[in-house]
Amino acid sequence: MKTLKYFLCAVAAVLVLGIPSSCTKLDEKVYSDIPLNDFFHNEKDVLMNAGRAYTKLQHFPEEFSLWSLDELASDEMVAPARDDGMVWDNGRWNEIQKHQVTSTNKILSYAWTFVFEGISACNEVIYETEQSPIQFSEKDRVVAEIKVLRAYFYYLALDNWGNIPFTIDYTDKNLPVQKDRKYVFNYIENEVLTNVSKLKDMPTSDYYGRITQGAAYTLLAKLYLNAQEWIGVDKFQAAVDACDKVINLNAYSIEDDYFTNFAVHNENSKENIFVIPMNSIYTKDRFYWYTLTLNDASRATFGFKGGMWDEFVIEPDFYTKYADNDLRRKSFLVGQQKDADGNDIYVKNSSTGQLEPFIYTYTIDNYMARKKWEGARFCKYAYQNGLEYDVTDMENDFVIFRYADVLYTKLEALWRMGRAAEMINDPGLQKIRTRAGLQPLAVGDLTNDGFLDELGREFVLEVHRRQDMIRFGAWTKSWWNKPVTGPNDKLFPIPQTVLNANHNIVQNP
Repeated sequence: MKTLKYFLCAVAAVLVLGIPSSCTKLDEKVYSDIPLNDFFHNEKDVLMNAGRAYTKLQHFPEEFSLWSLDELASDEMVAPARDDGMVWDNGRWNEIQKHQVTSTNKILSYAWTFVFEGISACNEVIYETEQSPIQFSEKDRVVAEIKVLRAYFYYLALDNWGNIPFTIDYTDKNLPVQKDRKYVFNYIENEVLTNVSKLKDMPTSDYYGRITQGAAYTLLAKLYLNAQEWIGVDKFQAAVDACDKVINLNAYSIEDDYFTNFAVHNENSKENIFVIPMNSIYTKDRFYWYTLTLNDASRATFGFKGGMWDEFVIEPDFYTKYADNDLRRKSFLVGQQKDADGNDIYVKNSSTGQLEPFIYTYTIDNYMARKKWEGARFCKYAYQNGLEYDVTDMENDFVIFRYADVLYTKLEALWRMGRAAEMINDPGLQKIRTRAGLQPLAVGDLTNDGFLDELGREFVLEVHRRQDMIRFGAWTKSWWNKPVTGPNDKLFPIPQTVLNANHNIVQNP
């Protein structure tokens, strides 16, 4: 269990605090009608309630959520049709892969819901906390945390949909109006700058999984890094300054081992800045990548129970971006697979009855008929033994921001200003490469394609790639099974259900 109990156990608070669910008994007490001075009794109640906003993040890495939408739209991950007719899912994955997403795509709708339910929960928690008569020393800090968390959700909305419905008033019952990117950008910037001084400066076990100054400044740095793309304004120096705020905290460092950040119990990582705490009991049916990517035969390796879905794999061309000696390549399973004792795994061919070696290949011969062992599988987040979907899920905490992102963000901002030499010899920056078994970057390595590829290798599967490809001008180009597309495809369409429900919203072009 993580040190921070309140937020990991906030799912249980749904029952304690009476938050409405999809199944409601008619004779239950309606807690939303209880006055706030009766709703909270002490500081613990207020903190437990604030935890509800954080729990909305737990949906991020699910099969149908923003993670899958962004990753499948990039050149990292793909879900081809299998040769047994499975995975096609009415073409939803194919739409995303080819940048032909329709407004009725199920994954699109789930991704939107993830973001805007997070915003709504933050609005509610902020209102309830500010209105509560309960006073305690950390109350202002809790409100500041949730305001920056709300800004993060709006950052995701700004990135993926551009002009979006906007409201921060929980009591406003009118349909929210649509705001343009510049308005939302300025809101996020102001919200972080207004609240960051109230946040915890140094990460501690009590604040694990919560918004700290490090998380807030990292959010601000990434906002500024994308400003030229999003609002047409160069804010690269501001990105450097925000990164320096994180660096000067002296609270984070690059881990010796890349995979320490993604271990089964990664809460001791000195590199991770902001994570989503995951637990096999409290976050069941949230983090289950093992079943999304692996073939059933991998049960012999990891001791999994139940069936694997054999669905998401790494695009072949992306896998080849790694040098043979790049230790980050171990983020994927490729080649002859071993059982838990290190022995080669053999599987009986259902047609011939003969035993055949179980070998994952990174190649995929036919996008419309992928064979069951084709495609590199991901194992960047370590898998613990005994996992079983909807029973016991992964214990790794899902990484949102880490220190490597801060250092590469600063380097990129300097590079775009022609000043990469100012940072290229930074020991922390060099360690990102040397821990991967590679030579440190030199200024000459920082070509447009070379820098983009390095970001891909370092941050694969971390919901990084789509944003980076857009910023580096690669998003509209063709790759593997994706054709050339237009500039309008940089934004996803707004779901049709949203347009139907709110006449104030206009579809993205």
